[in-house]
Amino acid sequence: MNDGFDAVVVGSGPNGLAAAVTLTAAGLRVLVAEGGETPGGGCRTSELTLPGFHHDVCSAAHPMAALSSFFRDFGLEPRGVRLLHPEVFLAHPLDGGRAAIATRSVAETAARLGDDGDAYRGLLGPLARHAADIFGWVMSSERRVPSHPFSLMGFGLNGLRSAQALVGRFGSEEARAMLGGVAAHAMRPLDRLPTGAVGLMLTAIGHSHGWPVVEGGSGRISEAMVAAVRAGGGEVRTGFWVRDLAQLPPARAVLLDLTPRQLLALAGARLPVRYRSALERYRYGAGVFKADFALSGPVPWSNPLCRRAGTLHLGGTFEELATSEAEVGAGRHPQSPYVLVTQPGAADPSRAPEGQQTLWAYCHVPSRSEVDMGPRIEAQIERFAPGFRDLILARHVRNAAQQEAYDPNCVGGDIAAGLQDLRQTFLRPALRWDPYRVPLPGLYLCSAATTPGPGVHGLCGELAALSALRHTFGVRERPVLSPN
Repeated sequence: MNDGFDAVVVGSGPNGLAAAVTLTAAGLRVLVAEGGETPGGGCRTSELTLPGFHHDVCSAAHPMAALSSFFRDFGLEPRGVRLLHPEVFLAHPLDGGRAAIATRSVAETAARLGDDGDAYRGLLGPLARHAADIFGWVMSSERRVPSHPFSLMGFGLNGLRSAQALVGRFGSEEARAMLGGVAAHAMRPLDRLPTGAVGLMLTAIGHSHGWPVVEGGSGRISEAMVAAVRAGGGEVRTGFWVRDLAQLPPARAVLLDLTPRQLLALAGARLPVRYRSALERYRYGAGVFKADFALSGPVPWSNPLCRRAGTLHLGGTFEELATSEAEVGAGRHPQSPYVLVTQPGAADPSRAPEGQQTLWAYCHVPSRSEVDMGPRIEAQIERFAPGFRDLILARHVRNAAQQEAYDPNCVGGDIAAGLQDLRQTFLRPALRWDPYRVPLPGLYLCSAATTPGPGVHGLCGELAALSALRHTFGVRERPVLSPN
C-alpha cells in the first residue's frame, strides 16, 4: 500500500469523486477515503428489495447531470454511462384521471394547458432555449457576462419570487400544480424564497436537457468516476471512516466531501473563530422518508400518459401541495404528503425482471423523523393509481433518522446538505469569495454544502479541486477530463 499521496479526498459522493477525477487528471496522486462499503454516496444502486430489482439508493432522475459542464467534459457516454430519456419527463396527476404532462417540447406541453398555454410558453420558452448558458452561468464560479443576459434577467426577476406568487399567473389546476410540484424540490414551504427559482430552473432544464435516468442505475455514474480515478493512478478505499484528520496519510491538500457539521467535528478547534462561528450557524433543512418498491407490473396510473413518465409529483392541487410543505416546515407530518416518484422502467427496462418494475418514492418530513410514512406514501400512489398496492412484491423503507445513519452528510435526513433558503442558496457554507477554501493550509470543502449546491452534477467537487490546484499546487491550467 503506497501512502505517497498529493491529495486526499474524504467522501466518495458525486462531488468527492469529481474532485478526485479533476485532481488525477492534473497528474496528482489521489486517495479517496470512503466510510461506506461501496463508493458513491447519494449516487448508488442496490438490490434493496428482491434479487434482480435494481433500486437507486438516493438520486434517481438526473436533470443536473444532463446539464452539468463537468459531466459534459468528463464524457459519460464514452465511459459506458447512458442517460435514457422517458417520453414524458414529468407528470403531475390530479383527481379524476386528469394530469399535467411535461415533455421536452415547450409548445407541446403548453398546448395541453389550454388557456394557460400562452403564459406557459412566455415564461418557460426563453429559459428552455437558453438553459445551457443561463444555468451554466448560475452554476459556475465564472464571472463572465452571459451570452443571453436578458433571459438571465428574466429568470432572476421571476425566480426571486415564491412559488405561490409565481403560479398566480396561471388559472388551471394543471399548470399551478405542475410548477408547484417542481418548486417543492426546494424542500421549503411554497410561500418562501427561492422556491420560484427552483421551480423555473428544474422545469426549464427538463425542457432543454430532460430528466433522464441512468441505464442500469445511478450507481453507474459513480462506477465510471471511480474507474477514472484508478486509471489515473489514484486509490479509492472503502470502509475508511475518518473521525480525525490525523487518521489521513500526509498530503499537501485534503478535500472534504462533508457538511459543515462534519468539518467542525474534524477541525473545529483549529478553525479561526469567525469561520467556525459561520459554520455553527449553518442550517439544515427537512428530512426525507424514502420507500422503494418491487412491483409485479407497471403502475396502473389513471391517466395513461403518466405511465410514460420518468418522474411524477403526487399530492394533488397546488393548494394541497402548499399545505403539505407548510406542515413539514412547521415540524409536523402531513397526512397527505407531497410525494416524489420515479419509475425508471419508463425508459430503462433493465432495472427489473421482464414484465416487472421498480418504483422509487420519497416524501418530506421534519428533521430526524422516525415516523413511518410508508402507508401515507402508498395511499397517495393508490389515489392516482388504483390497484397499485396489489402489485407490491416487496418494499424497502428508510426514515429520516436512518437516512442520516446511512449517510452522515444527510444531517437529520436532509438530502440537500443544508437548508435551501435564499441566503444558503448563494452563500454556502459561509460568506467567502472562494467558498471551497477552508482557512487552514491545504484544506478544502467540496460537498453540496458549497455552491452551486445539491444535485448530481459534480460541480462542487470540480470547482473545489480547481481551487486546490491553484492555491496549493500552483496549477492554473484546467485539466482535460475527456477519456479520448
